[in-house]
Amino acid sequence: MSSPQILCLGEPLVEFNQTPDGSFAMGFGGDVSNVAIAAARQGARAGMITRVGDDPFGAALGDLWCDEGVSTAHVTRATGEETGVYFVTHDADGHHFTYRRKGSAASRLAPADLPRAALQNCPMFYASGISLAVSPSMQDTVTEAAALTRAAGGVFAFDPNLRLALWSLDAARETTHRCMATCDIALPGLDDARQLTGLNTAEDIARFYHDLGPRIVALTLGAEGVLISVDRAQRRLSGHPVAAKDATGAGDCFNGAFLARLLATDDPFAAAEHANMAAALSTTGFGAVTPIPTLSQTRNALEHAVRG
Repeated sequence: MSSPQILCLGEPLVEFNQTPDGSFAMGFGGDVSNVAIAAARQGARAGMITRVGDDPFGAALGDLWCDEGVSTAHVTRATGEETGVYFVTHDADGHHFTYRRKGSAASRLAPADLPRAALQNCPMFYASGISLAVSPSMQDTVTEAAALTRAAGGVFAFDPNLRLALWSLDAARETTHRCMATCDIALPGLDDARQLTGLNTAEDIARFYHDLGPRIVALTLGAEGVLISVDRAQRRLSGHPVAAKDATGAGDCFNGAFLARLLATDDPFAAAEHANMAAALSTTGFGAVTPIPTLSQTRNALEHAVRG
């Protein structure tokens, strides 16, 4: 396999989702892994930087990435350590998440584990707010990986992806704002960004993030589409009407598709148009990974939308 065009750093997870009969179906999660898979399905060469346990869950994740064409050259199978898992249960109040990830193999990722030469030769590095929140050592690792990539002429793409179960809002705000100041491409979701910035409108939020540093801000708006802003020139793209079933991972799908098409075209507005459709299509099935569309499926849907 050729060298990755985008390296993604974070914690992959194995999911156990409750089915109607009360049993649990195994699947996969972890926002950064979802982004890598989405980028690969959209034609980019993607790779993971992480650690997994030497357990069946780590092996399953390795098989998943292999099947998806995501490089595992920089994934460590850690002897005697465990892979993080989470459970999704359902009741009248909706779905609920229970995590078993404390002390996971991924949480012990440290700067010494970084593939320095690979990062220095990679056009793009991706991480998220979850990557920062998992552990202090992973936070340090993200910071160093971003610095290595940018010093060598690559770009750093970052989604603040707020998870208040992992840290306080104040800590998240301080750390993600500091990270935004060192990134080139900001990929926030509207709900997260409202909490982190204290602002309400998409336009104000985009300007806020530009002020911190990124040249490109792609602010996802859920079913309403996306606001793409490049050098402060803003454009709203409406959402595509689809028979949505499950929006889990739609933001991750957008990020992976956007970065893949940006690498291919160097046109942020065209990349956002494409990713906007990919994210919509990803909501038409269940789970974070299975419904992620391929490059040809997304192109076909866009062509159909234009003809329609």
